Amino acid sequence: MSAPTHFQTHADGLYVIDTGFERDLFDAAYLLVSPEGRAAFIDTGHNAAVPRLLATLAALGLRVEAVDWVIPTHVHLDHAGGAGLLMEQLPNARALIHPRGARHLVNPLALVEGARAVYGAEVVKATYGDIRPIPAERVVESHDDMTVQLGSRALRLIDTPGHARHHHCIWDEASRGWFTGDTFGISYREFDSAAGPWLFPTTTPVQFEPAAMRVSVQRMLAAQPQVIFPTHFGPITALDRVTAQFNALLDTFESGGLALRETLQREGRYGDKAAVEDALMAFMQRELVASALASGAPLDEARARELLRLDATLNAQGMAVWLAKAG
Repeated sequence: MSAPTHFQTHADGLYVIDTGFERDLFDAAYLLVSPEGRAAFIDTGHNAAVPRLLATLAALGLRVEAVDWVIPTHVHLDHAGGAGLLMEQLPNARALIHPRGARHLVNPLALVEGARAVYGAEVVKATYGDIRPIPAERVVESHDDMTVQLGSRALRLIDTPGHARHHHCIWDEASRGWFTGDTFGISYREFDSAAGPWLFPTTTPVQFEPAAMRVSVQRMLAAQPQVIFPTHFGPITALDRVTAQFNALLDTFESGGLALRETLQREGRYGDKAAVEDALMAFMQRELVASALASGAPLDEARARELLRLDATLNAQGMAVWLAKAG
């Protein structure tokens, strides 16, 4: 039987799993293994990813009993939708969850309702399936600057709002890397060029906070990481390059969004939700595609626009929420 192709080895004891969500190379889960053979998953993808996660364990010769931790970076369903189903297969694992998100994985009703509000009930059902609860007694809530052990491998967690207030990021000293979820942006491999990767901030609903996002990223950079592991998608080592891209686009999103709100207010259209979202969507598409192509991405404008359509839509929705609250 051929070896599974859904995961790659990044380094000894660190594996990148393509969850298959949306398209190839879109959504990652990470498997860490200590020298003693103890294992942890960081992010899980959706329910349909669980067979891939379990197959990765099997391919590495690990039993389900070896998994000590399941650690969603936050509780958005592309990161944690499969956590409950996965936990049912891992008898020794505990789920390490941000305190603002833990209750939503113990009782996923509000989480599912929130996703329905963004995507629609039919899409949520078809995409994510039946979100399984995690028993409360198997949940550990994280706190800022917390350290947990994976055998002899230490994992440090910090509170990282900006994308979501229920977001923590995980520092792995062994790789000198941060598992950044969505706080430190998104980087798709289709946009890689000879000059390097391209990365952009995500402003998706409903807790985008640019000032908090900047602080969170600076806290991570203060550790002088050698690599970051965003969920979308895979390891990035060109940190000076992507940090500059991230900061420039975050500034553009913030200032451009505020200017657009002022224009719509002056024109008497800011009270029209559809007009606001259409204007923000056009703004996001324009800025994202322009930045990607300027970075050297080996794609034409039409293909870049196609690959970024979902992100532009969600970013526009999140910007609308933020602008309604921003001073």
